[in-house]
Parts: sequence; structure tokens; C-alpha cells
Amino acid sequence: MTDPRIYPMRLYGDPVLRRKARVLKPDERLTVPGFDTQSLREVADQMLETMFEQRGVGLAAPQVGLSVRLFVAVEYEDDEEENEGGEDNLRSKVLRDFVMINPVMSVIDKKKDRSYQEGCLSIPGIYEEGVPRARAVQVRYTDLDGKERTIEADDYLARVFQHEMDHLDGVLFLDHLPAEIMEDHRKALTGLQRQSKTFLNDLAEHERRRQLERLG
Repeated sequence: MTDPRIYPMRLYGDPVLRRKARVLKPDERLTVPGFDTQSLREVADQMLETMFEQRGVGLAAPQVGLSVRLFVAVEYEDDEEENEGGEDNLRSKVLRDFVMINPVMSVIDKKKDRSYQEGCLSIPGIYEEGVPRARAVQVRYTDLDGKERTIEADDYLARVFQHEMDHLDGVLFLDHLPAEIMEDHRKALTGLQRQSKTFLNDLAEHERRRQLERLG
């Protein structure tokens, strides 16, 4: 059903994108629907691979069907690198990557920035400016080695972290914009909802067959 190295993206209309994700337990093993159970490190590595495949800058666990408080993100040499081209290797342009387990975010600079264009891998093809984000934030999280970490970020990276934190609370970037903008994209969003429904039906059938194979 899927490339074993890449998770399918959950699209607008999928209920998992609207759930508040739960806290992860230490050393918890996870099962992405359609895949075998994996360690947290394996899931994080595969999420990063999926993010690079999609030419993204961040990816939250709900976007691959896991309602847990986990996201991955990267800082590229160029803030807009993920939107450029499509053939080059994004990994070679990464300054640093992040795996954030059970992140907790606080705002450092409450002044709002609306200057960046924002999009979402779960809402492909739709980009909008004007999403208000705090200029600087602090995130406390656990890394893959179980160590507590704290990072401060401003401008574009702060926006990335806020976008991914939103995903963990069932919020999408379009929610921050006026209702008329949603209406402008209504046709595209309806199409994504149809794709999502088809995917979920196919996934349910795939899981049913896997269960039968195990029983058989």
C-alpha cells in the first residue's frame, strides 16, 4: 500500500488532524496505521524521511495518523529552501534538525508577525500570508535520548515551531485566518476531504486484510 520508508500524509478532512494529541510515555512503541509497530526513534527517523520527501520544514505526528505529542522539524540554510525546486537533496541543506517529544511552548516576544507565507503538508497547494505568529518562542521538550532540552527561536523558526505545536492541539494554519479566505479555497478543500475519505476507506480495507492474514 505504501513506500515502506515514507508515511502517507493525512490530508485536510481527516479526523486525526482535529484531535488533541496525547502525551507520550517513556520508551513507548508506536504503530502508524498501515505499518508495523516501531520504536519512537524509528518513527521519528521515518517522519523526517517523509518530511524531506514532501519538501517540508516540519511534520507533526498527527499528520501521519499518530495522535501523540511529537513533531520533527529542520532549519535549512535558506528559510524558503523547502519550497524551491524538487530534485535536489534537502538533507544536504539542513543546518540542524529537531525531534521534539512532549514539547511545551511559551511565548518570549508577543509581538505578532504576519509577513511570512505559510502552508501545510496536510493542505497541499494552499499558501497564505497573514497568519499571525509570535515573533519569538521557547520550547521545552524531551529528545530521543530522554534528555530534557530547551530552545529559543525567533522569526521563521519560531513560526515553524508554532505551526507544529498547533497540529498537536488539532489546529490548522487556516484556522488563524478570516473565514472568507477559507471560502476562497473551498473547492480545493472539498477535494482534499474527498481524497482523505478515500484514503481512510483504503486504509481500513488494508488493515482488515492484514488481520485476516494473521488469523489465516
